[in-house]
Amino acid sequence: MDEILLNIESKERRCAHLRNGLLYDLTIERKKERQLAGNIYRGKVTNILHNIQSAFIDINEGENGFIHISDIIENTRKFEQVFDMDFDLDYDIGEVDTRKQKDLKIDEVLKIDQPVLVQVVKEPIGTKGARLTSNVSIAGRYLVLLPNSSHRGVSRKIEDRSTRDKFKKLIRSFEMPQDMGLICRTAAKSATTDQLVAEAHELLKTWQEVIESFHQTTEPAMLYAESDLIKRAVITAIDKRYERLLVDDYPTFQACKRLYDKYAEEHNLRIEFYRDKIPMFERFNVEREIDKAVRRKIWLPSGGYLYFDRTEAMHTIDVNSGRSSNTQANVEESLVRINLEAAEEIARQLRIRNIGGLVICDFIDMRMRRNQRRVLEKIRECMRHDSAKCTILGMSDFGLVEMTRQRQRGSLMQTMFTACPYCGGGGMVKTHESISIEIERKLKKLIQCQQQFAIKLVIHPELDRYLSDIDKRYLKELAESLNAKLAFEKDDTLHLNDFRFYSTTSQELIEA
Repeated sequence: MDEILLNIESKERRCAHLRNGLLYDLTIERKKERQLAGNIYRGKVTNILHNIQSAFIDINEGENGFIHISDIIENTRKFEQVFDMDFDLDYDIGEVDTRKQKDLKIDEVLKIDQPVLVQVVKEPIGTKGARLTSNVSIAGRYLVLLPNSSHRGVSRKIEDRSTRDKFKKLIRSFEMPQDMGLICRTAAKSATTDQLVAEAHELLKTWQEVIESFHQTTEPAMLYAESDLIKRAVITAIDKRYERLLVDDYPTFQACKRLYDKYAEEHNLRIEFYRDKIPMFERFNVEREIDKAVRRKIWLPSGGYLYFDRTEAMHTIDVNSGRSSNTQANVEESLVRINLEAAEEIARQLRIRNIGGLVICDFIDMRMRRNQRRVLEKIRECMRHDSAKCTILGMSDFGLVEMTRQRQRGSLMQTMFTACPYCGGGGMVKTHESISIEIERKLKKLIQCQQQFAIKLVIHPELDRYLSDIDKRYLKELAESLNAKLAFEKDDTLHLNDFRFYSTTSQELIEA
């Protein structure tokens, strides 16, 4: 059984995908760190780097975005990779793109202060700005419009030859400008011709609005925003035939129902409003899984465990036998069983933690090549359905598996933690925003579940300064809306991440 849980707070939205009751995937979106990938901007060139044929572009989103010469010229290979499509072309793509890159210089295309139309293809991470492209694309549910390319393609995941030929003929017959292209997505398999035509017209209209906005604005600005977390959750649940979508915020629940009405005939998705007083993520053990996902050590059912470590260049995962019992006659088979368990958990943790870049997995040594292949095939199978693109190499003689996983956004650790001031940055503490969100959740729980209506919150002075700007007023108003009173007090003996609730009537500590 597959279901999606949507948890909505004032500063954070969380989308959890549960498979048979276990957390399978997790997306966290914070108000000040909304997703940028797919957004289209009017940008301004601020700096040109001739030595690496690149430029920095101001898009009014904090750090300047970065664009390379290969992202400016037409690059069909990139479209093939991003949209997993197939082009029937009568020339070699590689030769065309390579020749263009050799002949073209960055300063022939871009000048300082030049306005440009760009799209974010890679989220900003840390101090690195967003990766940009001028090969703009606008994605619908069934089709993707390529305004700057005449290519027409069909997703490789549509494997039936007759179906592929039908879609190729259909998208080539559409009445639209010849210099624009279309990609037929996998979801188009369930769409009618009328739905595809309607969406093509809708995408063209969106593109015309983008162009009009580009000419009307004079400063860097966003012209088009990609689908938000709520819409993506509803569409994913319909496309992948999930059983249920559970939402704990009534306005969001209503928004999901309105979105679903458009596609109600395709799939009978149950959209339900969560009414219980116990927080939804606690009821379904999602909070416990998130707590596990920020730890270094993860226990396996067999008694083995995984160690997750991060260096500047890569993430490493070490598989250990731990407390597992090796009393079986065949010790090798026992170790293989631990490795197979580890492969499944590694794939799940990479999704939940949203780890990207180079990953090295150190499995327990196995003597037989056949067993090494079993473990390698297991991790490939588990990673096959990951929404991020993954490349997995073979297993070395030392039991090491190298892989890369596409970076889609900041990792769970980057979202929730910051450098620790107590140890000069050698460790990590939760950000003030993370603690503020925890306080909000626990305050609701104390009032609704434990019937505490007179509460005092004791916090570190640094956190108190952070909350004073906006959050104190909001938390007081939240308490009042639930017929409770909230007071604040500072205590500099507390750890930065610690906070305590007391009853103002009995002065006793309240366990949240």
